[in-house]
Amino acid sequence: MNSPETDDGTQDPAHLLKEPSVDTNASTPGGEAPRRGWRGIISVIKQSLSGDSTFDYTQGSISRASILLAVPMILEMALESVFAVVDIFFVAKLGTTAVATVGITESMISILYALAIGLGMGTTALVSRRIGEGDTAGAAISAGQALWVGLTISVIVALVGVFYTEQMLRFMGADEAVLSTGIGYTRLMFAGNFTIVLLFVINAIFRGAGDAMLALKALWLANAINIVLDPLLIFGWGPFPELGVEGAAYATNIGRAIGVAYGLSFLIGRHGRIRIALYQMKLRLGIVASLVRISAGGVAQYLIATASYVFLMQIVASYGSATIAGYIIAIRVMMFVILPAWGLSNAAATLAGQNLGAGKPDRAETAVWAIAFYNGAYMAVVGVLLWVLAAPVIGFFTSEPEALANGVRCLRILCYGFVPFGFGIAVTQAFNGAGDTLTPTLINVVAFWFVGVPAAYALAYYFGWGADGVYWAIFTSDIITGVFGCLAFARGKWKLRVV
Repeated sequence: MNSPETDDGTQDPAHLLKEPSVDTNASTPGGEAPRRGWRGIISVIKQSLSGDSTFDYTQGSISRASILLAVPMILEMALESVFAVVDIFFVAKLGTTAVATVGITESMISILYALAIGLGMGTTALVSRRIGEGDTAGAAISAGQALWVGLTISVIVALVGVFYTEQMLRFMGADEAVLSTGIGYTRLMFAGNFTIVLLFVINAIFRGAGDAMLALKALWLANAINIVLDPLLIFGWGPFPELGVEGAAYATNIGRAIGVAYGLSFLIGRHGRIRIALYQMKLRLGIVASLVRISAGGVAQYLIATASYVFLMQIVASYGSATIAGYIIAIRVMMFVILPAWGLSNAAATLAGQNLGAGKPDRAETAVWAIAFYNGAYMAVVGVLLWVLAAPVIGFFTSEPEALANGVRCLRILCYGFVPFGFGIAVTQAFNGAGDTLTPTLINVVAFWFVGVPAAYALAYYFGWGADGVYWAIFTSDIITGVFGCLAFARGKWKLRVV
């Protein structure tokens, strides 16, 4: 019987994790042949959590490669979301003024997150391409340039944020109570912004190299330190001073700084796929230019999506606090359940970049389509479950009848677009991993601003659908993103991208 795996290692997704042949690249760390079925999946998950740095993502089983990359990435994203949750949990005990301070500051820093996320996309694209080419020195040089760009961004943001703290808070609408208690917190967060940027960059380097578990460990360490320090520094437990809301800033900065130090220890050590030597940190303007060009598209993607949701939020808010409460709850639920799909999509970026670098565009395409189908299947199951269980899920967060009813309607409408959304994020991240950040940027412009926002206004106000019009507009945007993204990906021009 013919094997479902082709000569270049690509496979029919229906046969994933069931290959009977022994593949040294797909073996467990102990050299065992891959197991079949659920035992095989569990074995691969264990391998991914062990931080195996020997697996070659340009050969062997695509399914194994996807799981090895995706599991740590899913956990990494979950931990990243914990930062904000932990801080707001403890800060909320200080009162509404403290919460407002954190909220306003986070709103201002969202621009920094956009820059860091975009830079991370560019970094992953360059590093994964060099790794796929077998050019580990080139990967290290690209990583070094990414660190320089990250530091430059951090210094500029720090100078503006530290010296113009009060003016920025007033611009964001902060009242006198927030100004009197929150300036210190905001100034500290801007001063320590390098920990945010560098942690994003370092983890992007690890993901591009295929060391996804190292990225998870760095974030886990940062998060653990933050959780421990938050109550100690906010409330002054034990020998620690009571710093109030400023304590949250110190805890976050210290935690992230330790995570950065941990990541750097692997980048300058000999334990990962990439080791950056001192001479490789020399500034190379050509690589910096390529990095900035690719990253600009990533920044644009984030800002386009974020800005559109701000406008949509304004429409929903016009229908009252109960309506917006239901909307926010539904969106938060959706963002939580799609974490596995995002993790798989990030794996698609690494697989696309490395396999293009190895001169295997067909394998890259097969890997991305396989991940897209995984995403679609997962989102279909989740969509059905959430549609059926919408009432108890939303009811877990609110018992207010109007908010509950609105949240249920919102979640059920969003569920209709889950499958194309799953396909859309997979191919979008594949474009980014290939270094083509322009195509998904243009698709976002069309989906969100040419269709989504105008449709929301028209359906909500002109046709009288109210907030439901916004939800159907989001559904429409998800459809467009998925369909247009898949069509553009199928054309294959991304295979020719030079980075």
